[in-house]
Amino acid sequence: MGERTINISEPARAGVMQPPQHKGSLAEPTGLVSDLRGRPLRDLRISVTDRCNFRCTYCMPKEVFGKDYQYLPHGDLLSFEEITRLARLFMAHGVHKIRLTGGEPLLRKDLHLLIEQLAALRTIEGKAPDLTLTTNGSLLARKARQLKDAGLSRVTVSLDSLDDATFRAMNDVDFPVAKVLDGIATAQAVGLEHIKVNMVVKRGTNDHDILAMARHFRGSGVTLRFIEFMDVGATNGWRMDAVVPSDEVIARLRAELALVPLEPTAIGETAQRWGYAGADGRHDPQLGEVGVISSVTRAFCADCNRARLSTEGRMYLCLFATQGWDLRRLLRSGAGDLEIATAIADIWRGRNDRYSELRAQMPPDTGSGGRRIEMSYIGG
Repeated sequence: MGERTINISEPARAGVMQPPQHKGSLAEPTGLVSDLRGRPLRDLRISVTDRCNFRCTYCMPKEVFGKDYQYLPHGDLLSFEEITRLARLFMAHGVHKIRLTGGEPLLRKDLHLLIEQLAALRTIEGKAPDLTLTTNGSLLARKARQLKDAGLSRVTVSLDSLDDATFRAMNDVDFPVAKVLDGIATAQAVGLEHIKVNMVVKRGTNDHDILAMARHFRGSGVTLRFIEFMDVGATNGWRMDAVVPSDEVIARLRAELALVPLEPTAIGETAQRWGYAGADGRHDPQLGEVGVISSVTRAFCADCNRARLSTEGRMYLCLFATQGWDLRRLLRSGAGDLEIATAIADIWRGRNDRYSELRAQMPPDTGSGGRRIEMSYIGG
């Protein structure tokens, strides 16, 4: 297939809306804002770049994101100071966790300076935020120490196979798996804790490596999570028959490895947790755990407490959104903190997103029919 480019009007960045006009007087945030389904705002995912050095077929396929693809101009990106200001205002509404994403976030120059600024913020309870980052691991060995010293709490690495040929084919830039494993080892060595590895499982592509991944990370101090192949965006060729349901993943694991179910660590947690059992049949913390994220077969919309901020300042309410609200315009037009905080609250209060629940009611492979944002633009 020949290369095709997407311009800014196509689905990579979806539609843009201005924040709703607020009626009445402005009120200071209370940390208790809820959406139309009673879901609080607790988690903010911030995309710091729309660029990536991988071309994973389920995220940035080469035939779409080719050499002529038009990325956002540098001047359109939020500065670190603008990101920090918005993060502070989101935290005033109750956000406790901030995840930096991309694209590949480690491609953003001097990212450690942003981490330092975010680490200095405080929640409404006066605590430092849970500050984490998702990366493909390609630059992690080089930057892990700098990230840790800047105040990063945790890191999640995307790794879809331990088989080098499979991994190179999936990242589609011939990047070796050994360098990602080196990045994980370096992150552990510098003291980054609670490291997670995310494996997107696609039937017929890498599902043969499920057990090998589990064996490798069992007892390593790294938590492995299997993610169902999702219909994010409009370019990854998603089909239901390529999804390996999480129940099947767990069944494959339990055929060889002893697992026991674990309770969620927090409301709104996306992963179902399973612990490796010791000889007594109970969870052995030394062996660790695995998780499955079942956004296709077992929707978790009811507890979703995540907002997303794109690299040029659009607020999205769902990974599968078709439109976002332009907060950058408020930032750059001289709006005060209270005006921007009120806009964030008004947008959240109008939220009724539940795409994964609705998808479950549709015939297979139909999707929503909307122009959804691409995962490379808003982060996973």
